[in-house]
Formats: sequence, C-alpha cells, structure tokens
Amino acid sequence: MSFKTFQARTIQGDINLPGDKSISHRALILAAIAEGNTYIKGLLESDDCLHTLNIFQQLGVEIRKNEEGIYRVEGVGLYGLKEAQDILYCGNSGTTARLLTGLLAGQKFYSVLTGDKYLNTRPMDRVIIPLEKMGARIWSRQDKYLPLSIKGSQLSGINYKLPVASAQLKSALLLAALYAQGELKITEPEYSRDHTERMLQAFGVKLEIRGKEISINNTGDLKLHAQEIEVPGDLSSAAFFIAAALITPDSEIILRNVGINPTRDGFLKVVREMGARIELFNIREKAGEPLADIRARTSTLKGINIEGELIPALIDELPLLAVLASQAEGKTIIKDAAELRVKESDRISATVKGLRKLGVNVEELADGMVIEGPVRLEGGIEIDSFYDHRIAMSFMVAGLITEKSFLIKDAEAIKISFPDFCAILKKLSKR
Repeated sequence: MSFKTFQARTIQGDINLPGDKSISHRALILAAIAEGNTYIKGLLESDDCLHTLNIFQQLGVEIRKNEEGIYRVEGVGLYGLKEAQDILYCGNSGTTARLLTGLLAGQKFYSVLTGDKYLNTRPMDRVIIPLEKMGARIWSRQDKYLPLSIKGSQLSGINYKLPVASAQLKSALLLAALYAQGELKITEPEYSRDHTERMLQAFGVKLEIRGKEISINNTGDLKLHAQEIEVPGDLSSAAFFIAAALITPDSEIILRNVGINPTRDGFLKVVREMGARIELFNIREKAGEPLADIRARTSTLKGINIEGELIPALIDELPLLAVLASQAEGKTIIKDAAELRVKESDRISATVKGLRKLGVNVEELADGMVIEGPVRLEGGIEIDSFYDHRIAMSFMVAGLITEKSFLIKDAEAIKISFPDFCAILKKLSKR
C-alpha cells in the first residue's frame, strides 16, 4: 500500500506520545516471568508489541487489557511458562525474536519462532552463537535465519565480549542468564540502550554494572517481583515530530512525557549540535527511567559529522537525520553505522535511494553516507520504504516541505511501531 505525503505551512501543537516500544516489550517479558500481578500503563499497542503479548499468552500467561494502553499481567514466575501448542509468530519484530530466543533457550520445553518474510531475512547468528556457548540447543535456517527451533536446556554463564553494541543481543543474554548456572559477564564495545538492565533491577534482579561490563551471578535463588510500570513516551517516535518542527517554517511544538534515557538521547545531542532550537523542561524520573517535556522550534541547521560511540544511541534515527541533513548548510557525514545494513531493511541503501529521488546530492558509504545541503526537495515521485517503518516515517516528514507530494511504497509498515503516526502528523500540520 502506498501513502501519499502532504505538505505543511507550519507545525504547531502540544501532544502526548504513545509509550516507548523498547520498554513496552521488556515490560511484557519481565512481567510474564515475575511473581504476582504487574500493571503496565502506557503500553504501546503497535503490531510489534502485540506480537510479544500474543506469544506470552500462547506460553500460558494471563494478560488482561483494562483500557487503552493499560494492562494487567499475571506473572507465572521464572519456571511457570508452558510449551505452546503452535509456532510462535514474531511478525516483523526483531526485538521479539531475539529477546525471546534468549528467554526460551533456558526453558524445559520446545519452541519454534518465526516471523514475516522481512524478519526471516534478518540474521540471528549474533544471538545464536553466544547462546550456544551457554549450552543452548538452537536450529536455524542456513545457520542464521528464522524460523528457529529451540530445545530448552540447562545453560551456564560465560564471559562474552559483544561483537557490536546491540541492546537486543545484550538483552537476550541477560534473559538467558536468569536460567543459567553461575555468572554471565558481558562487555559492550560501546554503550547501547540499557532498558533491560534498569527494568531487571526494578523487578529485583541484582546486576553488577561497571562501565561497559555487566554481570549477573545466578546462585539459584533468583525471583522477579511484580511491579507497577508507567511506560514513558517513545523518544524515537518523538524524533519525527521534532524533525518536522525543525525544518518547517514558523513551527513550534511541545511533546509531553518523553523518555530521555541517556543511552537513547543521541538524536537530541546531534540535532542540538546541528543548531536545533530544542528545550527540555519538567525533567523527572519514573520507574527508573528519566523523562521530560520537549519544546522544538524551526531552526537553521548546519552539517556535522555523526560517528563513533554516539551511533548506538541514535541508530534508529539515522535515516531521519539524513533527511534533516538535506536541509542543513554544508556537508553531513554519517559513519560507523554499518549496523543499519541489517535492520528491517538495508537502511543505508533505502535512505540513499529515497534522498536521490528527491533531488539530494548524497554519497553512499559502506557504513553510512555523505549528504550535501541545503536543497529544495522536489517530490512528484514514488519512494520505496522496503516495508521499513522508520524509512516510511522519515520520508513522510520530508514530504512536509517538498514542492510536490509524492508516494511512499509499503508505508503501511508504519503500524509496526506507531499506528497513529500519520494521524498525529496531520493534526500538527497547518496547511
């Protein structure tokens, strides 16, 4: 399905955003294996998160929806999950597939995980390899692709250095460690988002964190205790509206209750360096996660270099930053982002192809891209999102300032992470 973009004269509004997708996944997972009833407020009801929810229902967990975004999860404890009667379908959610691979590896039953045609082309070997070192028994297509067959087995802790800074890989190993004998020690090359560590600690799990080294020592008495969780607004979702305000004339928006976790706020740091007029206020903390209200206004941007240890903290926002770079004065260089090649799509290639169709001078690198700006975006064409929600949303933002509207192919992928995105963007857009 193709979506048609729309132009905006200005962006104005004051809104609350849906809950954070990463935190929503983790809240469901830990609530399911905790003792007692966990109440989750602000759960993101996107396709990705609902796949995680449905899988735990298949595994014998009672999950009740009280009202929109508010759920009660009746935890079954670490060893209360039951073997599913059917294949566990992850849809397009890499988070669901990778985190549950770690969780299911230590169960006492057999499971099969699969996804849609896009997820089934994303490599899983970086999760499989360390889990097998822990004693997991996993069979996969061509040794690295879904579907995965997992025969639960006794796991043991290992000392493992992550080959890349990946929150999904780190989280899969931490979840497996809940069922492993002895100590798991993992070392990250760079900091990645730490929602799993924060939430494990909130549920009562003792972790030792020393810089980029995390360890968990399972002495056989681990228990997770039910919590009340309020999921903050998703900073990755907020980024699209911030970007819209920055590049659309005479714009000002306020976004309420947005998570500003320091392992996720790379986008804010980068756009400020580019010259963005952004203000954070009403800063506070809930359930171990920092959050704030954010004001963003039209800004004159400049090109910068985006590379190094900052990349893991903004990996999901890089296609959007490339759109902003097309409106910045001078050259923007994005490097050290080869991880973008194995996301929902090859996001480097997809972004470069889309920008070129809009008339942007952009060079594709093996691990990033170089964008020359500013340029007046043309429109009047069709851009392929490659069924990638972040590519589709990034070009919806670009469409606000193009000379002509254009089509985005397979844009229904947006519902994977943000079902109300287009409706909110239209609400903020004054035409």
